[in-house]
Amino acid sequence: MSKRPLNFAVLKYMTTVDVACVDDVMAALEDEYSDWKMFKPSGILEVLMTGEKNDLLVEGHYEYNKNGELMIYYRAPEEGRATINSYIK
Repeated sequence: MSKRPLNFAVLKYMTTVDVACVDDVMAALEDEYSDWKMFKPSGILEVLMTGEKNDLLVEGHYEYNKNGELMIYYRAPEEGRATINSYIK
């Protein structure tokens, strides 16, 4: 069985947590997707930002990570979760 596309995996992951940033998503999906070309911070951020533009995710808060980089935390509100879960099983 092949893996689901990375963008699907990111969105599905967001339905399982209250909030997450790029670092959180990468840590959660690393074992399965680390060999994918798009599996880098900029690729994951693109998926999260696209999810926000499509009203599946919303920006939450901001924090600096251990490397001093600003992290944007996203969450999937109830309607976004329902939409994601209806399309991605």
